[in-house]
Amino acid sequence: MRFIISTILFLLTSVASATGFDADFADLYEKHSKSVVTVYTQSIAIQGNKPRRSQGVGSGVLIEEDQILTAAHVVDGAHAIEVLFTDGQRIKADVVSSLESSDVALLKLQHSHPEPHVATLADSDKTRIGSEVFIIGSPFGISQTLSVGHLSGRMDRGVMVDGTPIEFLQTDTAINTGNSGGPMFNTDGEVIGIVSFILTKSGGFDGIGFATSSNTAKEALLTSSGVLAGFEGIMLNDSLASALNFPGPGLLVQRVVGDSAIGRAGLTAGTIPAQIGTQSMLLGGDLILEINGLVCKTPHDFELVRTSTLSLDAEESYVISVFRNGEVVDLIAGSAANPELSLAH
Repeated sequence: MRFIISTILFLLTSVASATGFDADFADLYEKHSKSVVTVYTQSIAIQGNKPRRSQGVGSGVLIEEDQILTAAHVVDGAHAIEVLFTDGQRIKADVVSSLESSDVALLKLQHSHPEPHVATLADSDKTRIGSEVFIIGSPFGISQTLSVGHLSGRMDRGVMVDGTPIEFLQTDTAINTGNSGGPMFNTDGEVIGIVSFILTKSGGFDGIGFATSSNTAKEALLTSSGVLAGFEGIMLNDSLASALNFPGPGLLVQRVVGDSAIGRAGLTAGTIPAQIGTQSMLLGGDLILEINGLVCKTPHDFELVRTSTLSLDAEESYVISVFRNGEVVDLIAGSAANPELSLAH
């Protein structure tokens, strides 16, 4: 009899572990789900001289008493945003910043929740591939839904914001419409990613989803990258550079914040939308070749450039060599930044 009871208990334990809904995730859900919110948006578009209203739903996570991280595509174009908390409270919010390339956005609540449950942003580099993760969000508008899986890979699209490569975390955790913008947690209950998109043939979840890493989100929205802050770019390899008739690989500028050190140097952003293979980009902007004499041919090169420039004072001058209109031009950035001082080679 003892043998039979032991066998039954073993099988029940095995089934519970296989489904992923063991006591650990139940405890984690109970402890951290209150930091997760549902984000409702309203947009107005003019069609045939008539306004047409549309509604959207996504997820988000509270990272400060009055700040929420979500996905850029959840709130882009929204005229009104309302955040629903687990206790039923609804608070209006505004977009502080939104970056399409890294698909992250920062919202500010119009007033703080009286009992905020703030999540902790982890160092996403420390989570190993194969580690268990869980996602809480609002798939199909069904709030506070838990899904459990693994970190199954990492993806670098060659896109950079403020000199930092944008990294997406790959997962087999179930992700569906409405999960976008919600947090991916590690088993310590820390946020390692913000849900972004899925790869699908059926239109539903086929087992491969992606979240913007928390390190990317922090670097893009919450911290300064020194003198390189203020632009987005795409790293072009040899084949892409050749296809676009550039002299060699480099960092193709996509967007520039005008009131930034690098913007005041006269860096030119792209304006022409294009699709090359699976890569969407803006053409017409500068191709960065060197910064302070250091080449920018690979993401590794640019990481070295970023490390070097982080030691520069915001008032120090440095040179950005770009390919523009068929020639190489040196832009002077920093204290002496003045587009009129740029020199063609």
